[in-house]
Amino acid sequence: MGACRWPPSHLISLLLFLFPSETACRPSAKRPCKVQAFRIWDVNQKTFYLRNNQLVAGYLQGPNTKLEEKIDVLPVEAHAMFLGIHGGKLCLSCVKAGDEIRLQLEAVDITELSKTQEQGRRFTFIRSDSGPTTSFESAACPGWFLCTQLEADRPVSLTNTPGEAIIVTKFYFQQD
Repeated sequence: MGACRWPPSHLISLLLFLFPSETACRPSAKRPCKVQAFRIWDVNQKTFYLRNNQLVAGYLQGPNTKLEEKIDVLPVEAHAMFLGIHGGKLCLSCVKAGDEIRLQLEAVDITELSKTQEQGRRFTFIRSDSGPTTSFESAACPGWFLCTQLEADRPVSLTNTPGEAIIVTKFYFQQD
């Protein structure tokens, strides 16, 4: 029996396929580079869309379904991530102004954020899965969760009372 002789380029390609490098997707040691798109909707089937530069949750039907915003996710650590929309050009952040804590959309490129800078912390959300649903807690303001209202077409916001009857903090979160 003769030995199979492959050209070196084929052998290298096969080895790279069989043993992918951990660094192939990490241009820097800071975080993975790949932004992934996800669909998000609350347990009452309301999807996210942009209205007057504000992220809201509502029931989109017919031609309006094209208004649905995909959530751009850039992992920071195991369950920590940056969340954005519009191709990661608008990022969700938790902002504290005096005694008020609010969700804000900021015109920042998601790939330019750094988890090591204090400012990057306000863009970081901790993902917690519970069965088929997911909740998102602010890293900058522990105990504050991404939420929608029971009523449709209301702004997506933050709450520190996730058990409240008119607040929804459980979402379906599916890679697009």
